[in-house]
Amino acid sequence: MELRVFERGEPNGSIYAARPISIVRPLWRVDLLQDTNAAPNTLDRAHHHPHFAGWDPGPRVFVEELSSDPLAWLTRTLGDVSSLLKETSISPAEIPASDVDALRTAAPEITDTVRRLLQRVWSGELARPTEGTGPEAATSARVSWL
Repeated sequence: MELRVFERGEPNGSIYAARPISIVRPLWRVDLLQDTNAAPNTLDRAHHHPHFAGWDPGPRVFVEELSSDPLAWLTRTLGDVSSLLKETSISPAEIPASDVDALRTAAPEITDTVRRLLQRVWSGELARPTEGTGPEAATSARVSWL
């Protein structure tokens, strides 16, 4: 999951024209991962990237609570946006106070969505292993919706 900057463009056309919205620069990312050999329903490789150099994430930061209780960690982290911004070295002046308040308010809903998605992964409905065995079987994969 990433936090990114949204930029609003100027409408092109009449006063009724849709306003372009761009999702741009990443600010922070959390990767909820587990080793394929790990016990089911664990996130032993979960980490976050509090720093970005342009579009590239900085070093991984492993936090015990992120692996042991990822939903509590995520709720706490998203609920304390000021601390999150300090950790990312982003100036609070770059982020409107209304956006900080909106993220803080949305934190429980975001966490609930992540909970439902993780349940679907752990039940086998999502993120199924690749088919096949032998030399053509995947030994490593980088899958993304983008």
